[in-house]
Amino acid sequence: MIVSSTASGLPSPHDPRPPVCVLGLGLIGGSLLRAVGAAGRTAWGHARSAATADAAVADGYDAGTDLADALRRADRERAIVVVAVPAPAVDEAFAAIAEHAPNATVTDVVSVKTAVLAAAREHGLTGRYVGGHPMAGTSESGWGAGFPELFRDAVWVVGTEDDSDPDVWTQVAALAFDCGSVVVPAAAVEHDNAVARISHLPHLLAEALAVTADAGGPLALGLAAGSFRDGTRVAATAPGLVNAMCEGNRDALLVALDDALTLLRDARNTLAQESSTAPLVSAGHTARTRYDERTHTVVEGIVPGSDGWTERMRDAGRRGGRLHRPDEDSFM
Repeated sequence: MIVSSTASGLPSPHDPRPPVCVLGLGLIGGSLLRAVGAAGRTAWGHARSAATADAAVADGYDAGTDLADALRRADRERAIVVVAVPAPAVDEAFAAIAEHAPNATVTDVVSVKTAVLAAAREHGLTGRYVGGHPMAGTSESGWGAGFPELFRDAVWVVGTEDDSDPDVWTQVAALAFDCGSVVVPAAAVEHDNAVARISHLPHLLAEALAVTADAGGPLALGLAAGSFRDGTRVAATAPGLVNAMCEGNRDALLVALDDALTLLRDARNTLAQESSTAPLVSAGHTARTRYDERTHTVVEGIVPGSDGWTERMRDAGRRGGRLHRPDEDSFM
């Protein structure tokens, strides 16, 4: 079904496992470069910082600071370009891709999808762009924080819009599989609504908890143990990264914040008036139990490009479906 190479030996536009060009070599981009290299793909990276590029080269990876050169190579080799820069830099990256790599497939690993999809369309990349978001990370950042196993067994959201190109979609899914992830298909807007609640809101709650504890002084911090450590882990993330993803998902995050504030306000009122925390604690315990007991189905039998495939993929994702690496580079 999918041709893997041309007579010239270069990857074809339909190669499910083409070379990979990674723009941005922080925690996610750096881990991705390592992971695809370990999977046997030809890969190279671009970093704005000479120090970062030099560190990658010192570790045995192909990296540099010349963006145009990296993208022209991606165009020649029909690579998949992975945009792994902070959200505010996405527009600039897309502009460079449109200029220097007009034949390359494009994806990204940014934690918001609606704004990135809109930027891809604005720069004329629609036919060769499919978004991605690996649900993996740590509170650390930079090339030195990366490691190839970061994505192992993680969920990797693959953008599934009505106009998604099936060959591009297949390439992005194969990239996720090569990094050790499972794939969840989702539309950009549904993704953003979901991550506002399970990723971006937890960041803000962690910041609030850290500030509240700090206001208690040395004694409070001295007594802090597991629940505080776990609840504030992501507050150690670089503020610039947190601001970029939360502000980039403003509308969905506002809805999630309002829901959380209503719960906390009601809990305060119940505690003040009835000396009880039972309603929130009971609801929270039930919700956590539902999370712990959740099950996932394996998505099978949906071939990218077949009739109605995008809606069927999205529906499967909504119901907890996941795609696992197939035995061969085909979804048949």
